[in-house]
Amino acid sequence: MTLMAWKYRKRLLVVLLVVVVSACSSTKFVPEGNYLLNKVDINVDNKAVSKEDLKKQVRQTENLKILGFFKFHLGLYNLSSKKKDNDWFKRIGEAPVIYQDYQTDRSLQHLKVYLQNKGYYDAAVSDTVIYHSRKRKAHLIFDIRTGDPYIVRNYDYEIEDWKLEPTILADTAEQVVKSGDIFDVDQLNSERARLATLLKNKGYYGFSTDHIQYVADTALNNKQVDLTIQISDADLEDTKESVQHLRKFVVRNYKYNTVFTPLKAFGDPEDAPTDTIFEPPYTFIYHKKLKYKPELLENVNRLKDSTYYSLLNVERTFRSLNQLQQFKLVNMSFDPVPELGNDSVGVLDANIQLNSLPRQGFTVEVEGTNSSGNLGVAGNLSYQHLNLFRGAELLNITLKSAYERQEAFISNSALNFNTRELGLEASITLPKFLSPFNAKRFFNYQVPQTVFSAGYNYQRRPDYTRTITTMRAGYVWKSKAFRTNYLNVFDWNLVDMTEFNEDFINSIEDLYIKSSFTSHLIMAINYALVDNTQNTEKDYTYHYFRWTAESAGNILSGLVHLTGRSKYEEVDETTGETTSYYRVFGNRYAQYLKTDLEFRFGYRPDKANSFVSRAFLGVALPYGNFDLMPFEKKYFGGGANGIRAWQVRTLGPGTYKAASDEYPNQSADIKLEGNLEYRFRLIGFIEGAFFLDAGNIWAINSKDNREGAQFKFNQFYKQIAIGTGTGLRFDFNYFVFRFDLGVKMRDPSLPAGKRFIFGNYPLSGDQLNFNFAIGYPF
Repeated sequence: MTLMAWKYRKRLLVVLLVVVVSACSSTKFVPEGNYLLNKVDINVDNKAVSKEDLKKQVRQTENLKILGFFKFHLGLYNLSSKKKDNDWFKRIGEAPVIYQDYQTDRSLQHLKVYLQNKGYYDAAVSDTVIYHSRKRKAHLIFDIRTGDPYIVRNYDYEIEDWKLEPTILADTAEQVVKSGDIFDVDQLNSERARLATLLKNKGYYGFSTDHIQYVADTALNNKQVDLTIQISDADLEDTKESVQHLRKFVVRNYKYNTVFTPLKAFGDPEDAPTDTIFEPPYTFIYHKKLKYKPELLENVNRLKDSTYYSLLNVERTFRSLNQLQQFKLVNMSFDPVPELGNDSVGVLDANIQLNSLPRQGFTVEVEGTNSSGNLGVAGNLSYQHLNLFRGAELLNITLKSAYERQEAFISNSALNFNTRELGLEASITLPKFLSPFNAKRFFNYQVPQTVFSAGYNYQRRPDYTRTITTMRAGYVWKSKAFRTNYLNVFDWNLVDMTEFNEDFINSIEDLYIKSSFTSHLIMAINYALVDNTQNTEKDYTYHYFRWTAESAGNILSGLVHLTGRSKYEEVDETTGETTSYYRVFGNRYAQYLKTDLEFRFGYRPDKANSFVSRAFLGVALPYGNFDLMPFEKKYFGGGANGIRAWQVRTLGPGTYKAASDEYPNQSADIKLEGNLEYRFRLIGFIEGAFFLDAGNIWAINSKDNREGAQFKFNQFYKQIAIGTGTGLRFDFNYFVFRFDLGVKMRDPSLPAGKRFIFGNYPLSGDQLNFNFAIGYPF
């Protein structure tokens, strides 16, 4: 099918769908005498009160909308037959929401309670229902006047047991509620939880929020509240005598059951015989042979980091055990020892139950590839060992192979599967900070991992053949719940160009990219920080932040200067210019600084709609021994995860326009990019999307001889490319197939004043780009 035929057929399908859905009455399934709840609005006179939170209190909301107005799912439901109770359109659509008075009454009550909990005790909430009798639709409006909130005037403690006073009063700087704050019940509950956690971290194992009460004196003028927090010394009725909440506890023994089976709780008929190792204060229960070195489980035990029981250390131990990637299940519990301790200090025994994963496994992956129309096939064979030396060492070995049909750039002759790639990668991850110095104080949140990896990749293409050898040593650790750190102290990358097509080399002789096709060595140190809050469906907003920094060649430069090594001189046969540089292991080493910043923000107003934005800035500065960036470290534009109206590596740099017969490798040293995407659920696992992309790449090196490629502060904003488009996503839970059709809106390679496509040029296939990818673009 030609592009033009597909375009008109697609338009026809869209028109037919709109006509069919629009022809169906939105009240087709609304019973007589009832009304479709067409719209719900909330008007509030106080910007300090979140409308999003108010909407959550409304018990009845209108049908889902996409694009902000189109009730697509209701339209699908209305395509169904009245004679069938469960036909396909009913299953994929959404039944009409029938307006109900009692739901409005419930919403009024919930709104009032919510506002009172937020300190607005005099708030007035009213509702108005506008009925459209002919259309049988109802418009529900809630009007809210919050009035002035109650303010906390004084905040005092009433602690019945003097032993708790030093701990609580020493931490008042962290209290959630302070004098002058709004009298917010949610904030009060947060403060109760904070105090209970504080005391649990100080050894008070039996303490809970139930032992904390508030007394609020509101009989004051000017809507002020005197607040007293009472911490009781009375035991609760269901509290065991040996676990009084005013006793501190120490942990005596730690029992690891490494063969725990949850089914035993349901009456397993035969328990497998177990053995026990005693290494006080540790006990290890196992079957036949203990799979793990005792010191491994002892080292991840963070309970021993404090004299008394600490909930914080319980959580650290739990995280560390899960981080080992050894167990399907981790349970932790504590048993008081009644016969030990005294009135002030009690004793606990810790029980840690572990259910192990299989130690070894193989994975086989086969996939078809399509890179710019070049078809191919690829496969991976992976072996994983989860516990190589009984210390939770993770070994991964992957053998990769790929074949692709690719046209040679010069001869333009297609050869069947003439592109081959073979690779071997291996890595081992150790659950410890392997270092000559002790840095335990830097890893309070979670035990770090030390990672060693190596790889060899052979690539044979129509125009050249090269090998890539990599070695890497570094660390991975979490410093917060949503923050991960990556530090590679040694990152070695050796690219060896072993064979060239002479015609290909001659074709790029005058281009700046020729230098990219030379053998070179990269020895770098790099760090990346990733902050990602996209971990729960409950949050309707999330963010992702990534910062990377990399330095290469400086250590090697210092070594060659210390050893007095001589420079190697190379004469360019075309220009006659002489270039001198240092070599290590017979290769020129790269020297550069590089940093990237990426920020994403997501917003999900409901289960059918989401908005995602992304901003990216990257700068790379080559210097010293290699005055240009290596090919694999450069930035490029376009492609399925960038500005989707351009094919990968065909955008920029700057206003540069590549010739039609030029090798497609448009890369540079600076990248600026922004993306907006609106995603909406269509049918089941199918999502739709509209997107807007903008950005470009630029050269920072004055030796780049491509016209218009240089970055200039007074010009770069005029060289921004803009693309838009639409797409479909097929979400199969474990992976997402994505199809995007990008349309160019502004092309910086066109003449100044005529860079906008619409209004200056007819829309053609040159302005369209189809992308297929796996996963979301960002």
